[in-house]
Order: sequence, then structure tokens, then C-alpha cells
Amino acid sequence: MIKNILKGIVMGTANIIPGVSGGTMAVSMGIYDKLIHSVTHLLKDFKESLKFLIPIAVGMGIALVGLSFIIEPAFEHFPLQTNCLFIGLIVGGLPAVCKKVKGKGIKVSYVLPFLIFFAIVVGMAAIGEKEGAAADLSFSLWSVIKLFVVGVIASATMVIPGVSGSMMLLLIGYYNPIVASIKNFVTALVSLDMARIMQGCGVLVPMGIGIVVGVFAIAKLIEIIFEKFPIQAYWAIIGLIVASPFAIFLLGEVGTVTALSIVVSVLTFGIGFLIAMKLGE
Repeated sequence: MIKNILKGIVMGTANIIPGVSGGTMAVSMGIYDKLIHSVTHLLKDFKESLKFLIPIAVGMGIALVGLSFIIEPAFEHFPLQTNCLFIGLIVGGLPAVCKKVKGKGIKVSYVLPFLIFFAIVVGMAAIGEKEGAAADLSFSLWSVIKLFVVGVIASATMVIPGVSGSMMLLLIGYYNPIVASIKNFVTALVSLDMARIMQGCGVLVPMGIGIVVGVFAIAKLIEIIFEKFPIQAYWAIIGLIVASPFAIFLLGEVGTVTALSIVVSVLTFGIGFLIAMKLGE
């Protein structure tokens, strides 16, 4: 259970960072197939699915609440080192995915999904700096509907390996407002400020419902794809994973590059790589 909570923390942390995919982290740690199966067979294998999903959800919750306060200063003061840590986490899972296609040869039907999904991730990152219009977080029926739809979009992209839910939020203009809402909600809970708690619920509840709906909808679609076209699906994931480091650097900052920062970045990359390898065992 502790190991699954740690895996959930890694996934939750990844989902906070634009350009980093929680789905990719799940692949890197060797739990993606089981995660999709547990979601799509929740009612059929209720006890076993919950036994697996609850620790993952707890870990993600810890990351989203706790690390949202840490990630921002980490990227502000140590951008290159922090980016390299996440790149290590991503690349560390690549050998495990490559084993899925080992011995299957190289065909056009395999290379094509690799190239398509590589291009999607890099293309999204290339326009990711241009955040959309300001998000409407006022409490109204239209705002609630929009937040529900945003939750569906964000969760669907979080489940797909290589596609960053945070990057999608950034593109549609909801990333910074949602991160701020989470921080404000936690602060309000600590201070028992009921007015701000209710305000936070007005934003986070409809989005949370959208996230749940989106996860279940996209998980079933992904399960069907893996059943019908498993090799092509894994080649698409390889394309997504290989593209993710490019997306991180396109979206992120590197700060002032010095010899020391490069050395530390190599170390953080290695740490991330080893963590991914260990959690994937």
C-alpha cells in the first residue's frame, strides 16, 4: 500500500507540471495497465479495484495539495534541476515500455503512431506558452458547466500517457486559476474560513465531478485500443514518452546555466531515472 501511495504521489506531482504527464508516470512505474483495468472494471471487481485505486488516489491527493506549494518555488529557483528530475522520471520508464514491442519488428503501422503522437506532444508544447482567455470562476450555472467540461478535458488528457493535463489547462486558460483555487481552499480549511471554503467548493466540486467522468470515459476507450491494437498503442506511448522531455523544455525555463547547475541537473536526472526504475519493478 505504501508503495502505491508513493506511486500516486509521483503521478499527482506530474499532473501539476505543464508538459509532464501523469499517464506517462504510470507507464514508467509499471502500473498503467492495472490502473486502466481497475477503473474500467470497478463494478465487476469492486474490492480488488478499490484496493488498488484508493492508495493511488490518496497519493495523488497528497501531491496535489502538498506539493502545489513546493513545486512553484522549486521551478522558480531551480528550474533546470527540477526539469531534469522530471525528465529522469519519464525516461526511466522507457526501457519497460520498449520491452513490450521487443521482437515485433518495425512496420509502417508501428512507426506512424510513434511519429503522430510525438508530433502532438511537441506541437502542443510549442503553443503552450500562449495561455487562453481568463477563466471564469464566478459561481453561476454557466461557470459550473464550464468547470465540469474543463474537468473532463483535463482528466482525459491526464490518463493518456505523454499528454499533460496541466498543459491542456494552460492552453484553455484555467491552469493558474485552478492551482490558486487549490491553494486558497487548503488555506481556508486550515483557518476555518467558511466563506472561502464555500467559494473553493464552487470551483473544485464541479471540476472534480468532471475529472471522475473523464477518467472513466477515456479509460474504457484506452482499454479497447489496447485490446485491438496493442503494439501500435505501445509505439504511440513510446512516441509520447520520447517527446515529453522536449515538451518540458519548450514549456519550462532553464534559468541561469552554470557548471554547478549542470552537474546538479545530471544528478537530479539520475535520481529521477532510478526512482522510475525502482517504482516500476
